[in-house]
Amino acid sequence: MPRDPAFRFACQTAMRADMSDPERIAKRLSRAGIASRREAERMIAEGRVTVNGSIIDSPALNVTERDQITVDGKPVAEAERPRLWLYHKPTGLVTTAKDEKGRETVFDKLPEDMPRVMSVGRLDLNSEGLLLLTNDGGIKRKLELPATGWLRKYRVRVKGAPTEATLEPLRKGLVIEGERFQGMEATLDRQQGANAWLTIGLREGKNREIRRAMAEIGLEVNRLIRISYGPFRLGTLKPGEVEEIKPRVLRDQLGIEAAVEGHAVAKDKPKRPPVRKKSTPRPLDRPGRPSRR
Repeated sequence: MPRDPAFRFACQTAMRADMSDPERIAKRLSRAGIASRREAERMIAEGRVTVNGSIIDSPALNVTERDQITVDGKPVAEAERPRLWLYHKPTGLVTTAKDEKGRETVFDKLPEDMPRVMSVGRLDLNSEGLLLLTNDGGIKRKLELPATGWLRKYRVRVKGAPTEATLEPLRKGLVIEGERFQGMEATLDRQQGANAWLTIGLREGKNREIRRAMAEIGLEVNRLIRISYGPFRLGTLKPGEVEEIKPRVLRDQLGIEAAVEGHAVAKDKPKRPPVRKKSTPRPLDRPGRPSRR
């Protein structure tokens, strides 16, 4: 995978700030995999969280790794090392922890041995393809930041016969119902009967951005597959399959070290100066012997 130095630097800077002591109690619970920050705040309001033996009623509390924290009477373990997974989301699943309509979610279909994870961004009900999952709220926020600007690519099937002229407004950027959409990368791959396949690249990721943009230029999307998110690729991953990113790749791409203590440490390893071989002094000519010079 190619490195993105600008994004890596942004992640390193933000992760350094995220890992500083002390930190908010809700953030600490999120890093430990207990709940999202919002859910943690709800637990606190319900009186389910104690710090050093005292029930707390406000999330406006800073804690350190030395504080003893419990939720529902159970001690909160140290935060796990930051992890990231690739997941091939099938169609028909919603990307949310709980759905008010009772629909199945991506989290309902994950393997049973998966820890509690959060999605990086979303794919809507009828979209499929690459969805990144992480156990670390800091990684989630960094990957979702618009400022990082990682390119996300999609294979898009549309009804119709678009031309280069049809796609040009996408490249220049659109204003839809008063909302500004940045220019997208748009490539016409092939015409297949009544449908055409496109490759679309974007950096913003607004809600239903591709479908809304296509509708604006008179095209109807009937299949949408995310094939990459920055340097991470869907590859040959089959629908429903999960693959964990190796710690080495996290380090190379995001500048994150999986520390033994259980949390991320973003740092640049100092380069060692080259080892210079000491020159062996030439022995002096022995007395009484002719010089070889």
